[in-house]
Amino acid sequence: MDRHPRRWLILIVLCLSTLVLVIDNMVLTVAIPTIAEDLKASAQDLQWILDSYMLVFAGLLLTAGSLSDKFGRRRVMIIGLALFGAASVVAMEATTPEALILGRVLMGVGGALVMPSTLSILITVFDDDERPKAIAAWGAVAMVGLVGGPVLGGALLAHFWWGVVFLINIPIAALAIVAALVLMPESKGPWRKADPLGMVLSMVGMTALIWTIIELPNGGLDHLGTQISLAVTVVSLIAFAVWESRCSSPMVPVSLFRNRVFTGASFSLVLLTLANGGLMLVLTQYLQFVLGYSATETGLAFTPLAVATLAFNSVGAALLPKTGNRAMAVVGLLVIASGFGLLSQMTTESGWGVLAGAMCLMGAGGGLAMPAAMAAMMGAIPDEHAGVGSALNDTIQQAGAALGVAVLGAVLSGTFTGSMPSDAPEAARTSIGDALAVAGSTGDKSLVASAHEAFTSAMSASFLAAAGGVVAAAVLAVFLMRDGKGTESNAQGAEDAEAGEVTNQFADAAH
Repeated sequence: MDRHPRRWLILIVLCLSTLVLVIDNMVLTVAIPTIAEDLKASAQDLQWILDSYMLVFAGLLLTAGSLSDKFGRRRVMIIGLALFGAASVVAMEATTPEALILGRVLMGVGGALVMPSTLSILITVFDDDERPKAIAAWGAVAMVGLVGGPVLGGALLAHFWWGVVFLINIPIAALAIVAALVLMPESKGPWRKADPLGMVLSMVGMTALIWTIIELPNGGLDHLGTQISLAVTVVSLIAFAVWESRCSSPMVPVSLFRNRVFTGASFSLVLLTLANGGLMLVLTQYLQFVLGYSATETGLAFTPLAVATLAFNSVGAALLPKTGNRAMAVVGLLVIASGFGLLSQMTTESGWGVLAGAMCLMGAGGGLAMPAAMAAMMGAIPDEHAGVGSALNDTIQQAGAALGVAVLGAVLSGTFTGSMPSDAPEAARTSIGDALAVAGSTGDKSLVASAHEAFTSAMSASFLAAAGGVVAAAVLAVFLMRDGKGTESNAQGAEDAEAGEVTNQFADAAH
């Protein structure tokens, strides 16, 4: 393919578009306490403020990817950015929890339109040789947003009202829209008949899946609501798979999954994002509840992860032509697993050095694996399906990250309860937050020490489980990933469909 003369400027636009989504979600987590106080929001309101975005975003991804292939990737991305910016105004001006939830729902719709389009445009603008470098830069910018979001949020909230966390979206979205109009070419797949039933089934199935995962820790499988949402998930997704395999013009080309490399990559990706999805959940509680970090200090603690990712992204992209995709991805995954292993050794007395070392290992591993893995998988997707292929990548990562929060959250909760002393109050045995609240009201310092010890043990179990998941992803990569050397020879046509390999990306865990 001819290289687009403005491709690196276009990459800046794509990075801006991704950055606005990642920063917003990370900044919001810091602002939740202030929002709760100002809007008189209940615990249930706060859960909806956080979860409504993910529900809508995950539910619409596949449909949005299909629409971008059909109607134009630049057009859909610009519409998504405009909607995201307008929804940020709604959220910023909210005076009730309901109004803020509405703003978050609309932001989820906008985000779902933006995210698949960014990666699919990147695929069509960059050829096989430059794609690893472009994907490395795109992923690194997302990582900067992931880590910088809480730091930026803490700094802004120290001087302004909570609405500023949504205000910052508006100029970034506006700049990305103008730049896209000026710099970016339109691209779309060949005309295909619409698949409305496939769209409905994918939206219902993915929304129900994420809802089930979110609700699972609250009531377990014994809860009627969870049972209903699980049944809806299974029926909808099975019906979707059956329909797409029989439909003459499917929204998702089932032929992608006949490629064992693509299918194996999907399972590896779920295992990896499952591990990474629980990282923020577990580690942020450890830093704040056990080590006493503030929200801003917690964000800063992730800085070594971002720095190492940025550094090793460049190293990984440069070494890729010499090592091949499989070797680079497997080494990166094993380095990530070693980072989880080091985190599992942390105690109530651990200093910042151990944490920084583990963060550097995980960043280095992600930086090595990402250029190889992302470029290989996206190279497996024919250009005409770039939007829906990108959406599949995003959807798998969303489901894996949400599943990671549920699975590692369950490991964390179960181990914490089992590690607490048998004579501890029942109310203090469910979570470290509850235990510290009970200790605060009773003045029981021994309960604080017990909670810290129990949580540290639970954290170790969670991170060992995460390390096991990443090692399993590496094993799958060894057996299912083809050597990526000489990617020039598989740049076109049907060869693309056979050249795909495992994918990994830290950045999308932030969605």
